[in-house]
Amino acid sequence: MRDQYFQNPPEKQFEFDAALAVVFDDMLARSVPQYNESLDTAADVIFRFLGGSGDERKRILDIGCSTATLLLKLFKKNPNFELIGADSSSAMIEKAREKASAFGAKIDFICADANDLEFNNLDAIAANYLLQFIRPLGREKFVEKICGFLKKGGIFVFSEKLSCDHKKLDKILLDRYYDFKRSMGYSDYEISAKREALENVLVPFSESENKKMVLNAGFSFVECVLRWNNFATFAAIKND
Repeated sequence: MRDQYFQNPPEKQFEFDAALAVVFDDMLARSVPQYNESLDTAADVIFRFLGGSGDERKRILDIGCSTATLLLKLFKKNPNFELIGADSSSAMIEKAREKASAFGAKIDFICADANDLEFNNLDAIAANYLLQFIRPLGREKFVEKICGFLKKGGIFVFSEKLSCDHKKLDKILLDRYYDFKRSMGYSDYEISAKREALENVLVPFSESENKKMVLNAGFSFVECVLRWNNFATFAAIKND
C-alpha cells in the first residue's frame, strides 16, 4: 500500500503501529535512498561471509526485522539458514509472519524489545536502521551486547542514517536527501511532518562515530560496504 502516513497532522507520537506496518515497505523504499540495494548488500555479504549455499545450518538474527524483507532475501539465498526475526512492534511481526507464510519461508519471529533479547552462538546479526533509535548514551553498550551474541568470527551487518561532522556539508547532504524524497512523490508538508515526528527519536551518528562505537564495543574490524549521501551499510567482524 502507498505510504500516506504523514499526509495529515499526526494525532500521537511516532510509533511503529498497525497503520505504519501497512505502508512500511513502501515508506522505506521511497524514504531511504538505495534501500533495496542496502538490503541486497546486507544479504549478499552475510551469505558470502558464511560460506555461500552450503548445507551447514547457520543461525542469523535480524534485530528490528520489521516486515522481514531482509530475512526473506536470506531465505531465498539459502533455505537452510536458521533465520530469526525480532521486533518490538506486534504489528510488524504480524506483517512479517504473513509475508513469510506467503513465500513458504521458515522463519522464527520474536516480539520483544531489542534490549530484552538474549542469544549466543549466532553466526550473523543484522540490524537495519535500528541503532539510530537507541538513545546515544546506551548505544555502545547495546552493540557490545550484540557482539556477545555472536560466535568468534561472526559478522554484524547494519545500516544507518548518518550525520556529518561538518555543519555546512551536513546541511547539503540533508537538502539532497529531501530532494530525493520529493522525487519519490512526498510533499514538503509530509517531509516536514516526518522530520518533526522523528526529532529526538531518531538520532544519527556520523560514519566515524559508528565505526568507533563498533570497535569500542568489541568488534575487531568494521567497514562501510555501501553509502549514498547520508545513508550507509556497515559490516563488522568479531575477533576475525
